[in-house]
Amino acid sequence: MSDLDLERLRTPLPMPSHPEGYRSGFACFVGRPNVGKSTLMNALVGQKVAITSNRPQTTRRTVRGIVHRTDAQLIVVDTPGLHKPRTLLGERLDSLVRSTLVEVDVIGFCVPADEPIGRGDTYIARELAAQRNTPVVAIVTKTDKTDRARLTEQLLAVSRLGEWADVVPVSANSGYQLDTLTDVLCGHLPEGPPLYPDGDLTDEPDEMLVAELIREASLEGVRDELPHSIAVVVEEMTPRENTRPGREITDIYASLYVERPSQKAIVIGTKGGRLRDVGTRARQQIEALLGQRVYLDLRVRVAKDWQRDPKQLRRLGFDQQV
Repeated sequence: MSDLDLERLRTPLPMPSHPEGYRSGFACFVGRPNVGKSTLMNALVGQKVAITSNRPQTTRRTVRGIVHRTDAQLIVVDTPGLHKPRTLLGERLDSLVRSTLVEVDVIGFCVPADEPIGRGDTYIARELAAQRNTPVVAIVTKTDKTDRARLTEQLLAVSRLGEWADVVPVSANSGYQLDTLTDVLCGHLPEGPPLYPDGDLTDEPDEMLVAELIREASLEGVRDELPHSIAVVVEEMTPRENTRPGREITDIYASLYVERPSQKAIVIGTKGGRLRDVGTRARQQIEALLGQRVYLDLRVRVAKDWQRDPKQLRRLGFDQQV
């Protein structure tokens, strides 16, 4: 994967000894947009490490969540949904997914149980057929949203899409077969020591997690075309000085970037009401993440056509490697 130095990560860390036969490695989730990849990763990790939304293309970078077991350590890499790119940002996201596929130990191909197999699923299945050196596990997600008969039909349809190492139906919401999926994915990992210290759930820096939580809050209730135009940059994040023990506060200053003045008006809302709601929702999530009180200052700025402008993409953190 382009933003991950796997060779460095595979260098054993100074940790307690691990049992014989211990496995560790990387699995990535791929699929078309909005099939539940991020929600599934959060469920496996046991904590929210990736934002979720019912809007397609919520994930814009690889996000890593770490699953700890007594016999294995599984690093799950959530990727943006593969789709037909319409912007330079879309092209870079698709390139990011493809570069990730060749770097992991096992691939999870996610297909929702409650939607018919479509052209996007078929397209991705053909892409995965080229990954001859990496096992692919077909994961039928959202099984809680369909009945047994429909699930059986979907499992058969997914099985016909390719030659998969395994086919596993799961539900991130109900917990159905999450342990089974973890067993299957870990079974495809190589033997080796843990790659992260015990207790680490992600390697994402706090600033990146905070930016994503703000973007998640901003996606609620906006027009269909707007979520793709929102980017968030944390400009400053520092502990407030001279606070009493147990009353610590982190001051966060962040900017929400949109592409047009009309979109700025949508994000701000009437008399600033919508932006205040975004701030309230985001602050609650951030305080839960950091475990302390937060002062959150949000500003909305216009970066004209940033999804198509290489300079703007770089300034907003979406460089060639994303």
